[in-house]
Amino acid sequence: MTTVKIKRLGHLGDGISDGPIYVPAALPGEVVSGTLDGEHLRDPKIDTPSENRVKPPCSHAKSCGGCQLQHASDTFVSDWKRDVVRQALAAHGIAVDLEPPITSPAKSRRRATFSVKRTKKGALAGFHMKASDTIISVPNCQLLHPELTAALPMVEALGVLGASRKGELSVLVTRTDTGLDVTVTGGKEMDVSLHQALSDLARDYDLARIAWDDDIALQRRAPVLRLGPADLTPPPGAFLQATGEGEAALIDAVKQALTGAKRVADLFAGCGTFALPLAQDAMVHAVEGDRDMTNALDHAWRNAEGLKRITHEVRDLFRNPLQPEELAKCDGVVIDPPRAGAAAQVAELARASVPRIAHVSCNPATFARDTATLIRAGYDVEWIRVVDQFRWSTHVELVALLRRNN
Repeated sequence: MTTVKIKRLGHLGDGISDGPIYVPAALPGEVVSGTLDGEHLRDPKIDTPSENRVKPPCSHAKSCGGCQLQHASDTFVSDWKRDVVRQALAAHGIAVDLEPPITSPAKSRRRATFSVKRTKKGALAGFHMKASDTIISVPNCQLLHPELTAALPMVEALGVLGASRKGELSVLVTRTDTGLDVTVTGGKEMDVSLHQALSDLARDYDLARIAWDDDIALQRRAPVLRLGPADLTPPPGAFLQATGEGEAALIDAVKQALTGAKRVADLFAGCGTFALPLAQDAMVHAVEGDRDMTNALDHAWRNAEGLKRITHEVRDLFRNPLQPEELAKCDGVVIDPPRAGAAAQVAELARASVPRIAHVSCNPATFARDTATLIRAGYDVEWIRVVDQFRWSTHVELVALLRRNN
């Protein structure tokens, strides 16, 4: 038996003691004993609990791998996520005052990917256990919107219809304003019998749309999300913000950062999360690498009223970033890259003379790296707003306003 004292929390949510030794579900200040296995303490027992330890609100917390931090108080998690951003910035010599994160409430996740396996009696749908291929049902999930947890029987019915006995079905369910949008991958090949069965299932569960692998199997009505004054129908499986509250916080921050801008470039624009609201006040050029998403954005813009012009371009900004001369007419840029950041595009932004940049990120480490590039080029960070729409997880997002100095 080995006893350790936890010094800090790692980026994956494990407690870390000297060594380092990693201890799952442990918090800083706790004394923990268990069996040492290399760098990991197995079967840990909390001998001295932290004052920040709480009873997990979800009955699935011990088995489900979906949340990493339900054993910690909301205040601790909020402070820790703010420190994650602060430490990432400090590694590049950047110091900015940070307010507490804007955290999405419990039961607010509007999309989730369920795993489904056939069983002898039907199918089992849910999330994987921690570090396991085993699926557990999560009917009392405190993270998902109630309409998603209520959809578990529908997901299991999909498994009965379309999963092989050995394979695993992946079912992405998105709550939209007009009903659930379902995208299935890893299922059987589509045939007439399966299509008819899916039609019956969609009617029974009042689904808006079902996509099967790369194709829309059926659409009873368009799945619609409201963005500013526009109604967006995203392509199946398209990237969307995890919660409506988180999306609203990000949009509000971007709009504040670019208040008064007349020509904006939206880089890594997706389906128009920022482009459509920004077009209420500015002309927007949206650049995205996925044609289906730019088509959805264009359709939403053309059918909305009161928006200024949105142009769009399908372009791989990793290999072919916008050049300074292409940004010359813009007085604002919003950039929202994936977790890897946007080193190539940021290098070109650093050579341009855009007055303001709203930098959105889901990775504080690459955000700090790219922001350091812009600071060296003459930008100042005016503020950073931290947004936590992945409640009880180790993920954190943020929006920053960078203004070019004179």
